[in-house]
Amino acid sequence: MKTAGMLIAGGWLLAAGWVQAQPAAASAPATTLRSPSQFSSIADDKARSQALFVEAGKVIQHPRCLNCHPNGNRPLQGDGMQLHQPLVLRGKDGFGTTAMRCASCHGAQNFQATRSFSVPGNEHWHLAPLEMAWHGRALGEICKQLKDRSRNGGKTMDQIIDHMARDELVGWAWSPGAGRAPAPGTQKEFTDLIKAWADSGAHCPR
Repeated sequence: MKTAGMLIAGGWLLAAGWVQAQPAAASAPATTLRSPSQFSSIADDKARSQALFVEAGKVIQHPRCLNCHPNGNRPLQGDGMQLHQPLVLRGKDGFGTTAMRCASCHGAQNFQATRSFSVPGNEHWHLAPLEMAWHGRALGEICKQLKDRSRNGGKTMDQIIDHMARDELVGWAWSPGAGRAPAPGTQKEFTDLIKAWADSGAHCPR
């Protein structure tokens, strides 16, 4: 039943021309990350901390992350971050509405619909809560959100680091399936930057 739903979803997107007509992203996303050691020449702790977060921001502001951290009730999709088609809404729990749950089309893993296009999947597929919306916000604002326990799910800094390192949905960003650019670097490299940022005072860029 799940496979049939994914085939229908993939067919719908192909028929709608979505695969062929994605708008181009404003600029090409980065593909690599610098390591924390490459920032050791910055003597000032605050400046180094800010620079580390800017580097981590290459992941945070990548379409793989922003698409599921929208500033509205509709998810985004594709490298061009257009509104999700077909129309779906976040619902009360972030997993969709009663009539259209995320799991109606998104299974436990990516589904290869055609040679060049896949339906993304993860068993926890859902939208981040609105208080964790990142799309349309400056990196400095996102940084403040990430540290604010009233807007980060009540997480301590250690829990944030662990979330970045172990969460499977975060990890999906580096294995997004055919038709999508992966987030830059690796999940470990990203986590190393977040940890180094935290260890240096967790200062936010302006």
